[in-house]
Amino acid sequence: MKFATVAFYGCALGLLAVGLRELLTGFEENRCSMTYMFEYPEYRRVALPRRVARLYPAYGLYLYGEGLYAQETRALKLTGAPVLFLPGNAGSYKQARSLGSVALRKAENLEGGVHLNVFTVDFNEELVALYGGSLRRQTHFLHESIKAILRLYKDAEVPPRSVVLVGHSMGGVVARALFTLPRFSSHLVSLIITQASPHLAPVLALDTYLLEFYSAVRQRWVNQANDLRNVTVLSVGGGYRDYQVRSGLTSLPCPPGDPSKLSLVATAVPRTWVSTDHLSIVWCKELVLATVRAFFDLIEPETGQFSEKPEWRLTVLNHHFIRHPVKMLDEIEETPFSLPDSPEAWSEVNTLRLAYSTPKEGQAKYFLFALSSRRKAYSHFYCRSNNLEMTSWVFGCTQRKGSLCVREVDLSLGTELLPPYKVLILSLSDLSSVSHLVVSASNLNGKQFTVECEWQRQESQTISVPVPHVLSFGFTVSDVTVNSSGLLHNVELQHFHQVYQAFRITVASHCKVQKDRLSNVYRMKVPWFREDSLTTVSVPSVTEISGMLHTSRHDNTSGVLLQLHTAPNCQYKVSVRTSFPRVLGQVLRFCGPLVPVYTAVTLLLACGGQLSSILKTGQTLAMSQAVGRGLQPHKVDLPVYVLHLLLGCSCFEEAWSILRLPAMDALPSTSPDGTFHEGAAPVEEWPRLLSPFLYVLGAAVAFWGSILLRLVLRVISLILAPLHRPSVSRDCGTLRLRTQLLLILSLTIVGGTSCGALSIFVTFLLHLYRVLRLQMTERSLSHMLNLAPEKHKESENGSVDGDAPGKMKECNGAPLLSECALQEVRADLQLHLCLTTLFTLPIMLSAPSLIHWIRNLRYSTQLDPDPCWPHTVPLLVVYLLLINCNTQKLSNSKLLPLTSHLPLPVSIAMVTFSPLHLYRVTYFLSVALVPLGFSCLL
Repeated sequence: MKFATVAFYGCALGLLAVGLRELLTGFEENRCSMTYMFEYPEYRRVALPRRVARLYPAYGLYLYGEGLYAQETRALKLTGAPVLFLPGNAGSYKQARSLGSVALRKAENLEGGVHLNVFTVDFNEELVALYGGSLRRQTHFLHESIKAILRLYKDAEVPPRSVVLVGHSMGGVVARALFTLPRFSSHLVSLIITQASPHLAPVLALDTYLLEFYSAVRQRWVNQANDLRNVTVLSVGGGYRDYQVRSGLTSLPCPPGDPSKLSLVATAVPRTWVSTDHLSIVWCKELVLATVRAFFDLIEPETGQFSEKPEWRLTVLNHHFIRHPVKMLDEIEETPFSLPDSPEAWSEVNTLRLAYSTPKEGQAKYFLFALSSRRKAYSHFYCRSNNLEMTSWVFGCTQRKGSLCVREVDLSLGTELLPPYKVLILSLSDLSSVSHLVVSASNLNGKQFTVECEWQRQESQTISVPVPHVLSFGFTVSDVTVNSSGLLHNVELQHFHQVYQAFRITVASHCKVQKDRLSNVYRMKVPWFREDSLTTVSVPSVTEISGMLHTSRHDNTSGVLLQLHTAPNCQYKVSVRTSFPRVLGQVLRFCGPLVPVYTAVTLLLACGGQLSSILKTGQTLAMSQAVGRGLQPHKVDLPVYVLHLLLGCSCFEEAWSILRLPAMDALPSTSPDGTFHEGAAPVEEWPRLLSPFLYVLGAAVAFWGSILLRLVLRVISLILAPLHRPSVSRDCGTLRLRTQLLLILSLTIVGGTSCGALSIFVTFLLHLYRVLRLQMTERSLSHMLNLAPEKHKESENGSVDGDAPGKMKECNGAPLLSECALQEVRADLQLHLCLTTLFTLPIMLSAPSLIHWIRNLRYSTQLDPDPCWPHTVPLLVVYLLLINCNTQKLSNSKLLPLTSHLPLPVSIAMVTFSPLHLYRVTYFLSVALVPLGFSCLL
């Protein structure tokens, strides 16, 4: 093994490790609060019709309860508003306890008996993110569950007409799939809230059923979007802590003009502002509270059921998940208000800034700001207060009487809630009918708080700074200094609009005068998607902000805005530098599915190199040398890129469609604007430009994985050696033809009647046993030759009886010890090690099907549908034929010239058609291995 090869792949493995570390651990600590139950949770099973129970024996429907509520609902006589929780991939139905418990505590504090009935579905913790065969079954069971829930309310005074769905992970995708069922009535579900659900595309497409399911859901919601405008869907992504489902995939594919489909990230949810991992998004107290508050606001007090008005649903969801003003629209319109007539409560402000702290004694206080003298010089009015009570606090005066305002309009609806205070920014151009602004600083209850207001010019508050190039590796710094004379500054990060960019943004604040100030808030605002993140700091401080994106903007019309809510009379220095580890993390986050494809390509080309070596020299290469030569980006990526360019020509594209070839695979679009187009999403160029680098990472996985596999096999062979008689024959571990035929027939029957992945796994073990026997034989021959050096020398000098060199002598039919015998065994061992490493890939890709089958054995002995069945028989035949394969048979085969040239075109096809369809890797490997298997016979 050459030092340069080891050093190269060591560096590649180091880059992969840095990227994985950043992806898996390079995020903020979990700031979610845990939700606790005050009483022991109970799950009451809901009886389903016999037909449903017989069709879906592994599934169940439960009602969540605690304490007295659980006792009252034992008979399942319900009067609340129904909410149904859907677990996701390998999720438990008991994950509904956070939602159910918080809803029960909330209902205890309300009058009128308004409450929720939280149901949950048991999907048997199936791995539906990796095995798509159960998704359609889960969808049908969900439909039956909804009908069963509504039947429980048949004796209620006002029975509900619909059920609200809360879906976690793949449960959210199943919830949207309801509308693809031909017999499903859309009025049964009017609101769906999904948590970390990959709506745009599956995380890994390991079988065709998964992609067919997604295609059907997408076609229903995109192509027939007008029929579903009355169905409100809210999708919440977890943020960077969720490395299992990146938040870009949680964007709902829908037309941009559809207001009833909302997508956002948990970091942008008011009163939440935290990133969650894939599981904590279910129990994160801040997010659960926002969800439960929205549910109770959606309930009509007269009926105790959810409102059927789509406009009101949007108003409530916007209030709790997007902006959170002081009051909802209908409350502001219906609630009368009046300002006091006492002149002592009024103060007119003639300065550019107001900073006022309320006294301990309660008093009424109002500040009056004249607009007439400020309209020409200023464009906006900014005001903030750390009094977080949700009450009206800023008004527009339309009629004055002396120093008093006698007619006013409430302007508080535009208030935005930030972690330490509420903020209101008013544009003066929208206040043409207003003569004065009134800011309420009354604390009649004696509560102390601070109010800060100022006039602003938007042009002077905004500074632009170009971000460093992504390949500057952190050596280039872009910085800007803000001498804060105001309360708000905007730093526009120019050219920051792609997901592969990642920066370390440092904000250092320094104040000349040390005094108590309101906390600063640094907000990274993304104009094209609701993925804002907020950082709250004290002053002075040095704060580092992670500058990364969940989505891209391809038109480059705007960049990310860093919004600084600052303290007056302080200096702020903003420094931006590229973070190379975070760039690697972003590349793996968005292009990770390409790495296993390139790993398969490397191993396939390594086998091709072994076959070419056998064809030319009759000998094999060392395993590490063969895998090292599998890195050939100029032969693989270059043709793929040329093909991509040719498909841009209309004539070539027409010929491609005439041949009915599938479209070239491309990773899901990272732009929310590209998620609603019919058909394929717009192709992005940067993943193709990164293909050589991803090829290197995939080759590093293949190189070090093959070394690790060989070490493991050596250890296992040492353990099994005492159980076997020492052998010196290269045919150890082979099978007779009759045995091979019997195994093929029996394993085909087993695969057809139970699980195809099981048959493939058994044949893999048989081939693995052949490799272990070769490993034992190689060790035995080496030890024997070391113990008989004189005979070994005679063999080398040719002093033994003179047959042609390279042939072993036989005595009574048994081969004598010779260096030639050892070399033949070693050559066979290198060949089979390469094949075993390649065979590992189909085993890994079919593992989810096998796991699903094992976990459901008590319900059914046959996996239906079985995604492995189409390639089970070819792989069975190939694996069993290659058990008897050796270098001598291959060198004499007439098919070897064709077989040795096949891996390269198959590798090109694999890179062209497999990044989004990982299950195709097994098909392409079968195409390359079937001729190799028959080369052992012909």
